[in-house]
Amino acid sequence: GVGMGMTAPVSITAFPAEDGSLQQKVKVSLRIPSQYQANPPCPSDESIKIEERQGMTIYSTQFGGYAKEVDYVNYAAKLKSALGSEAAFRKDFYFCSGYDPPMKPYGRRNEVWFVKE
Repeated sequence: GVGMGMTAPVSITAFPAEDGSLQQKVKVSLRIPSQYQANPPCPSDESIKIEERQGMTIYSTQFGGYAKEVDYVNYAAKLKSALGSEAAFRKDFYFCSGYDPPMKPYGRRNEVWFVKE
């Protein structure tokens, strides 16, 4: 019953297949606003879960435009290539993050995050 508004970033946990494409399962995460962090309201929908994301170090790349799945896959491949074999990061998932409302036509910010191991 509490309206919290939109927060940024909206992050989608993507699970890549062997060929780099994304599997059908994804997890969408929204940040709970600061004033609700200590005591978040209970979701009325059982499919919504509240979880605490631990601190992490990430490797990131940023790009603009209206991001589609193919954009996230391509930028993930570019980031993986740029990191080469020197960087240790999680290969079983990565985050696709967007910072802008759908009605913002210009200056959009999207990111791909790999979590450092």
